[in-house]
Amino acid sequence: MFLPFSWILGSSEGMPFDSNPLDSFFQGLVGACGISVLCNLMRVYHFIQTCSDSDSDTESKQRSSSPGNPLRGNWRTALQFWSLTVLLSLVGSRVSSLVVLEFSLRAVSAWVSAGLDANGRGLDLLLSQCQFSLGCGLTCTLVFLHQGAPHSFLCLFLAAALSWALASVSYSLWSHVARLYPLHSTERYCGKCITLLTSGHTILASLQRVVVLAFALATVASTATVYDHFLSQKDALKFWTPLTLCYTLLVVYVQEDQNRRTGTEALLHTVVLRLGALLVLMLTVGDWSDVLHVLIAFLGEAVCLLPSQDLLQAALKEEEDTSLSKHEQSSSHKTRERTKNTSSDDS
Repeated sequence: MFLPFSWILGSSEGMPFDSNPLDSFFQGLVGACGISVLCNLMRVYHFIQTCSDSDSDTESKQRSSSPGNPLRGNWRTALQFWSLTVLLSLVGSRVSSLVVLEFSLRAVSAWVSAGLDANGRGLDLLLSQCQFSLGCGLTCTLVFLHQGAPHSFLCLFLAAALSWALASVSYSLWSHVARLYPLHSTERYCGKCITLLTSGHTILASLQRVVVLAFALATVASTATVYDHFLSQKDALKFWTPLTLCYTLLVVYVQEDQNRRTGTEALLHTVVLRLGALLVLMLTVGDWSDVLHVLIAFLGEAVCLLPSQDLLQAALKEEEDTSLSKHEQSSSHKTRERTKNTSSDDS
């Protein structure tokens, strides 16, 4: 009965993590809920920042009631959510683990480049780019934790129910903020909006900490999965060592190229380049199911990034504003230094 699903999932005798389609569906549902929570809270944060930076309350009210309201239709949100659920259910644990490790490596590279270059891109943009990688991290972590568990179906059902509740709460909050925050923040009679008005600026930092924790756990699970599937064979390290070095250099190059480029087209180019490299890697050391799962990962990245252009644009604008403010502070500091030196020479 489940033979077609097992064929799509790439199940074979050489793959010990052969979960049934229902378990895979619950794992994909948890991953899609995690992506939904991330996007909704990021939209809440950027909307609050936009309202706080507006010149007047009238402009905020006009923007919230205009046809360009960032709150999308329910059918589009539902279509994206269930599409991600299906795609994350189809991606195998082998490819999911490689996607997580690749993004973790890219995040470390971005952190190092941001630390070395004061005017470089920060880490905020990675939150908008990590959506599908976060979903893969949640699914491969669940696969790792429930490996050999006697009641994995019940555990996955409870995890999916909790994730669904969190996603529903986050979407309800975003719907409330997108429609009523400009009015409630001025009238100050809504508890939700008053709380966001006082502590909404901490949402992004909290999201960063939660995402870092999720990727830390996913990296441990992904490392164990990659070792079991790829590195446990004889002489596997001799073959994987040069491939890993080449892929690391490619990730560093992609990060530097992204720092030089601007706009969402550069981000989409980055996705195509790194997943193309992963496809070549699977053509070299994987099997036909891994290649199929990488192609599914292409669709997953597109489903995440294409409807999230507002988040990417907001992150890019915030980074441009940060770079501009740093440049203005540096210019004013140099001007004060010149004035001080001139006054000292005159005296």
